[in-house]
Amino acid sequence: MRKVLLPGEQVIVLTRPQPRMLIVPALLFVVVPALAAYACAWVVKGGPAKFVPLVPKEWTPWLVAVCLGLAAWVLLGYCLPRVIAWHATRYILTSQRLVTRYGMLRRRDEQVPLAAVRHVAIEQSLLQRLLRSGNISLETGYPLGTVVRDVPEVATFRNFMLDAIADLPEGRAYGTEGMTPNPGEAMPWETREGGRDER
Repeated sequence: MRKVLLPGEQVIVLTRPQPRMLIVPALLFVVVPALAAYACAWVVKGGPAKFVPLVPKEWTPWLVAVCLGLAAWVLLGYCLPRVIAWHATRYILTSQRLVTRYGMLRRRDEQVPLAAVRHVAIEQSLLQRLLRSGNISLETGYPLGTVVRDVPEVATFRNFMLDAIADLPEGRAYGTEGMTPNPGEAMPWETREGGRDER
Protein backbone atom coordinates (compact mmCIF):
# COMPACT_ATOMS: atom_id res chain seq x y z
CA MET A 1 0.00 0.00 0.00
CA ARG A 2 2.89 2.33 0.69
CA LYS A 3 3.79 2.36 -3.02
CA VAL A 4 0.47 3.90 -4.05
CA LEU A 5 0.18 6.52 -1.31
CA LEU A 6 0.09 10.12 -2.36
CA PRO A 7 2.55 12.64 -0.92
CA GLY A 8 1.58 13.30 2.68
CA GLU A 9 -1.08 10.57 2.67
CA GLN A 10 -1.28 8.18 5.62
CA VAL A 11 -3.13 4.90 6.13
CA ILE A 12 -5.71 5.12 8.92
CA VAL A 13 -7.47 1.75 8.69
CA LEU A 14 -6.71 -1.39 6.70
CA THR A 15 -9.33 -4.11 7.12
CA ARG A 16 -11.34 -6.84 5.38
CA PRO A 17 -15.09 -7.50 5.34
CA GLN A 18 -16.75 -9.00 8.38
CA PRO A 19 -15.89 -12.73 8.20
CA ARG A 20 -19.51 -13.84 8.68
CA MET A 21 -19.48 -14.94 5.03
CA LEU A 22 -17.05 -17.67 6.10
CA ILE A 23 -19.41 -19.31 8.62
CA VAL A 24 -21.01 -21.74 6.14
CA PRO A 25 -17.71 -22.61 4.38
CA ALA A 26 -16.10 -23.25 7.78
CA LEU A 27 -18.92 -25.58 8.81
CA LEU A 28 -18.75 -27.41 5.48
CA PHE A 29 -14.97 -27.67 5.81
CA VAL A 30 -15.52 -29.67 9.02
CA VAL A 31 -18.67 -31.61 8.12
CA VAL A 32 -17.95 -32.63 4.50
CA PRO A 33 -14.66 -34.51 5.14
CA ALA A 34 -16.31 -36.35 8.06
CA LEU A 35 -19.26 -37.36 5.89
CA ALA A 36 -16.92 -38.39 3.06
CA ALA A 37 -14.86 -40.55 5.43
CA TYR A 38 -18.01 -42.17 6.80
CA ALA A 39 -19.35 -42.81 3.26
CA CYS A 40 -16.03 -44.32 2.12
CA ALA A 41 -15.94 -46.63 5.15
CA TRP A 42 -19.53 -47.66 4.49
CA VAL A 43 -18.69 -48.45 0.86
CA VAL A 44 -15.56 -50.44 1.76
CA LYS A 45 -17.51 -52.52 4.31
CA GLY A 46 -19.96 -53.54 1.60
CA GLY A 47 -22.80 -51.22 2.49
CA PRO A 48 -23.95 -50.63 -1.11
CA ALA A 49 -24.20 -54.39 -1.75
CA LYS A 50 -26.41 -54.79 1.33
CA PHE A 51 -28.55 -51.84 0.34
CA VAL A 52 -28.74 -52.72 -3.38
CA PRO A 53 -27.86 -56.39 -3.96
CA LEU A 54 -27.26 -55.81 -7.69
CA VAL A 55 -24.19 -53.62 -7.00
CA PRO A 56 -21.08 -55.76 -7.67
CA LYS A 57 -18.09 -55.67 -5.35
CA GLU A 58 -15.88 -54.47 -8.22
CA TRP A 59 -17.60 -51.09 -8.04
CA THR A 60 -16.14 -50.35 -4.60
CA PRO A 61 -13.12 -48.29 -5.84
CA TRP A 62 -15.41 -46.27 -8.13
CA LEU A 63 -17.90 -45.58 -5.38
CA VAL A 64 -15.09 -44.47 -3.05
CA ALA A 65 -13.78 -42.20 -5.81
CA VAL A 66 -17.28 -40.71 -6.22
CA CYS A 67 -17.47 -39.96 -2.48
CA LEU A 68 -14.04 -38.33 -2.50
CA GLY A 69 -14.87 -36.42 -5.70
CA LEU A 70 -18.09 -35.00 -4.22
CA ALA A 71 -16.23 -33.91 -1.09
CA ALA A 72 -13.48 -32.26 -3.15
CA TRP A 73 -16.09 -30.54 -5.34
CA VAL A 74 -17.77 -29.00 -2.29
CA LEU A 75 -14.49 -27.94 -0.68
CA LEU A 76 -12.79 -26.65 -3.82
CA GLY A 77 -15.85 -25.40 -5.67
CA TYR A 78 -17.75 -23.76 -2.83
CA CYS A 79 -15.56 -23.21 0.24
CA LEU A 80 -12.25 -22.22 -1.33
CA PRO A 81 -13.63 -19.50 -3.68
CA ARG A 82 -15.42 -17.80 -0.78
CA VAL A 83 -12.32 -17.86 1.40
CA ILE A 84 -10.23 -16.44 -1.44
CA ALA A 85 -12.83 -13.75 -2.17
CA TRP A 86 -12.89 -12.68 1.49
CA HIS A 87 -9.10 -12.72 1.77
CA ALA A 88 -8.67 -10.72 -1.45
CA THR A 89 -11.11 -7.96 -0.41
CA ARG A 90 -9.62 -5.02 1.44
CA TYR A 91 -10.96 -1.72 2.69
CA ILE A 92 -8.27 0.92 3.03
CA LEU A 93 -9.06 4.26 4.63
CA THR A 94 -6.33 6.85 4.23
CA SER A 95 -6.17 10.49 5.19
CA GLN A 96 -7.35 11.40 1.65
CA ARG A 97 -9.18 8.42 0.12
CA LEU A 98 -11.26 5.34 0.72
CA VAL A 99 -9.89 2.50 -1.41
CA THR A 100 -11.75 -0.79 -1.83
CA ARG A 101 -9.92 -3.67 -3.53
CA TYR A 102 -11.56 -6.84 -4.78
CA GLY A 103 -10.11 -9.96 -6.36
CA MET A 104 -6.76 -11.69 -6.44
CA LEU A 105 -6.15 -12.76 -10.04
CA ARG A 106 -8.59 -10.23 -11.49
CA ARG A 107 -8.14 -7.09 -9.41
CA ARG A 108 -10.78 -4.35 -9.17
CA ASP A 109 -10.08 -1.13 -7.30
CA GLU A 110 -12.51 1.60 -6.36
CA GLN A 111 -11.33 4.90 -4.92
CA VAL A 112 -13.42 7.64 -3.37
CA PRO A 113 -11.66 10.90 -2.47
CA LEU A 114 -12.76 11.96 1.00
CA ALA A 115 -12.98 15.55 -0.20
CA ALA A 116 -15.77 14.47 -2.57
CA VAL A 117 -17.88 12.79 0.11
CA ARG A 118 -21.05 14.74 0.94
CA HIS A 119 -22.94 12.23 3.07
CA VAL A 120 -22.04 9.10 5.04
CA ALA A 121 -24.76 6.63 6.04
CA ILE A 122 -24.72 3.27 7.82
CA GLU A 123 -27.14 0.44 7.02
CA GLN A 124 -27.32 -2.65 9.22
CA SER A 125 -29.35 -5.84 9.19
CA LEU A 126 -30.18 -7.58 12.46
CA LEU A 127 -27.28 -10.01 12.04
CA GLN A 128 -24.92 -7.16 11.20
CA ARG A 129 -26.01 -5.30 14.33
CA LEU A 130 -25.23 -8.37 16.43
CA LEU A 131 -21.79 -8.62 14.82
CA ARG A 132 -21.23 -4.82 14.92
CA SER A 133 -20.72 -4.69 11.17
CA GLY A 134 -22.67 -2.88 8.47
CA ASN A 135 -22.76 -1.27 5.05
CA ILE A 136 -21.45 2.25 4.56
CA SER A 137 -23.11 4.33 1.84
CA LEU A 138 -21.22 7.33 0.49
CA GLU A 139 -22.79 10.11 -1.54
CA THR A 140 -20.27 12.05 -3.58
CA GLY A 141 -22.44 14.30 -5.69
CA TYR A 142 -22.14 11.98 -8.68
CA PRO A 143 -25.22 10.08 -9.94
CA LEU A 144 -24.00 6.78 -8.51
CA GLY A 145 -22.91 6.56 -4.90
CA THR A 146 -20.59 4.01 -3.34
CA VAL A 147 -21.56 1.22 -0.94
CA VAL A 148 -18.89 -0.56 1.12
CA ARG A 149 -20.40 -3.81 2.39
CA ASP A 150 -19.91 -5.70 5.65
CA VAL A 151 -17.45 -3.27 7.22
CA PRO A 152 -16.36 -4.58 10.65
CA GLU A 153 -16.81 -2.19 13.59
CA VAL A 154 -18.78 -0.02 11.20
CA ALA A 155 -19.48 2.83 13.66
CA THR A 156 -15.77 3.17 14.49
CA PHE A 157 -14.86 3.04 10.79
CA ARG A 158 -17.43 5.76 10.05
CA ASN A 159 -16.05 7.94 12.85
CA PHE A 160 -12.51 7.54 11.53
CA MET A 161 -13.76 8.56 8.10
CA LEU A 162 -15.54 11.64 9.43
CA ASP A 163 -12.45 12.65 11.40
CA ALA A 164 -10.31 12.28 8.28
CA ILE A 165 -12.79 14.41 6.31
CA ALA A 166 -12.74 17.07 9.01
CA ASP A 167 -8.92 17.10 8.95
CA LEU A 168 -8.75 17.75 5.19
CA PRO A 169 -7.30 21.15 4.29
CA GLU A 170 -9.75 23.69 2.97
CA GLY A 171 -9.77 24.48 -0.72
CA ARG A 172 -9.25 22.15 -3.67
CA ALA A 173 -8.27 18.65 -2.62
CA TYR A 174 -7.34 15.48 -4.42
CA GLY A 175 -10.10 14.05 -6.61
CA THR A 176 -12.46 17.02 -6.58
CA GLU A 177 -11.51 18.52 -9.92
CA GLY A 178 -14.60 19.21 -12.03
CA MET A 179 -17.06 18.93 -9.14
CA THR A 180 -19.52 21.70 -8.49
CA PRO A 181 -20.06 22.56 -4.83
CA ASN A 182 -23.52 22.45 -3.31
CA PRO A 183 -23.51 25.00 -0.48
CA GLY A 184 -27.02 24.08 0.68
CA GLU A 185 -26.05 20.47 1.34
CA ALA A 186 -24.89 19.41 4.80
CA MET A 187 -21.36 18.14 5.09
CA PRO A 188 -20.85 14.70 6.65
CA TRP A 189 -19.28 16.05 9.83
CA GLU A 190 -22.43 18.14 10.33
CA THR A 191 -24.67 15.08 10.20
CA ARG A 192 -23.28 13.39 13.28
CA GLU A 193 -25.73 12.83 16.08
CA GLY A 194 -25.93 16.05 18.03
CA GLY A 195 -23.25 17.58 15.83
CA ARG A 196 -25.32 19.97 13.68
CA ASP A 197 -25.48 23.53 14.89
CA GLU A 198 -28.89 25.03 15.19
CA ARG A 199 -29.34 28.09 13.03
